[in-house]
Amino acid sequence: MDSLNLGFSADDETLLERVQRQTFRYFWEGAHPASGWAYDRRLTAGAARNDLVSTAGVGFGIMVLIVAAEREWLSRATVIERLDLILTALENAPRFHGAFSHFLNGKTGEAVSFSKMDDGGDIVETSLLMQGVLCARQYFTRDTPSESAIRDKCQKLWNAVEWNWYTKSGRKTLYWHWSPKYQFRINLPVRGWNEGIIAYVMAAGAERPIEPTVFHNGFALNGGFRNEEPRYGMILTLGQPDGGPLFLVQSAFCGLDPRAMKDRYADYWEQAVTHTRINIEHAVRNPKGHKGYGADCWGLSASHGPKKYLVGSPDHDRGIVTPTAALSSMPYAPLESLRAMRHFLDFQNGKLWGRYGFVDAFASDGSWISKTCLAINQGPIIAMIENFRSGLLWKLFMSAPEIQTGLDRLDFMPRSSFAQNP
Repeated sequence: MDSLNLGFSADDETLLERVQRQTFRYFWEGAHPASGWAYDRRLTAGAARNDLVSTAGVGFGIMVLIVAAEREWLSRATVIERLDLILTALENAPRFHGAFSHFLNGKTGEAVSFSKMDDGGDIVETSLLMQGVLCARQYFTRDTPSESAIRDKCQKLWNAVEWNWYTKSGRKTLYWHWSPKYQFRINLPVRGWNEGIIAYVMAAGAERPIEPTVFHNGFALNGGFRNEEPRYGMILTLGQPDGGPLFLVQSAFCGLDPRAMKDRYADYWEQAVTHTRINIEHAVRNPKGHKGYGADCWGLSASHGPKKYLVGSPDHDRGIVTPTAALSSMPYAPLESLRAMRHFLDFQNGKLWGRYGFVDAFASDGSWISKTCLAINQGPIIAMIENFRSGLLWKLFMSAPEIQTGLDRLDFMPRSSFAQNP
């Protein structure tokens, strides 16, 4: 993308760099000292409260290390040293038919139960981890012992995942969880429009692949996940009419490039852009009358809330804005995202900005501001701004032969191959 053609100034580019670098501190100086893994959450002005790590957060941490190397925030050798620590700790962590658990202990590497029966493998969390692992393998390609070792570790982690196991003996969908104790008793299929799309692309291109029918019958519901109901004068092709939380077009698309994805069901670039536009329009129209909403204050997604973790969307709007929702939309709505970024910096004289970048969430009326940051929200800010600026992570991930194989087997085609929507 060419930011200059979008009206971005040199000052705007400097601001993007500033936000990326400050947010990167979460994954560098704020990482767990034993494993190098990003903490699941940290206080904005202090230490982490425990050793809890999210597997997806580790994946985002790997991706932002690549950005740090490319932009020379750190030397390549320094990044490789940290990445080796991260990958070695992953090699020693428990796996469940190759998949990692949702949560890990950053000090011991042990799996941590997410809930009573969710104490084993999580195939979607593992996919978000492998998104970073594959990017690292594709980036560190120099013929040196240290980079060769990184590639080898990445390859072994990738090869170990038994994607087809998570179809529950060949049934026509992927299942989110498996536990040695509870087996598939959670019985949660990965289907309908959600971030699990990345698991299907990976599973279709892996050494233990799923059949394409698992995607079409399971995730896509044979077209049943399409939507025809308008919202704010726009029709979102897939999922619920308002799109749901914005992480649905962000977390899995830190690596997957929606510009290169179209199939019988949707144009995935249009899906991401329309989802974002609906979210912005909701803030502008502000049907619930939340003080502070508008074109410079928008972004509904999953985050901490005043009392508990919550998932925000136009249909479930509690007046809680998540900075990552707007900032990670930079490729889809760059001018609007930049406008929100400047507003967040100025909000209550800078109370949203801190040691690790922006806080996780805040009430638009200023009555509440989170005291925490989350790895799964901080990571996409850096990754998606970088994809807007250079396309780096999109290029790396999409260059992986396994991803190209998976997209091809699931009948994805470049958007340029289509004259119009099906």
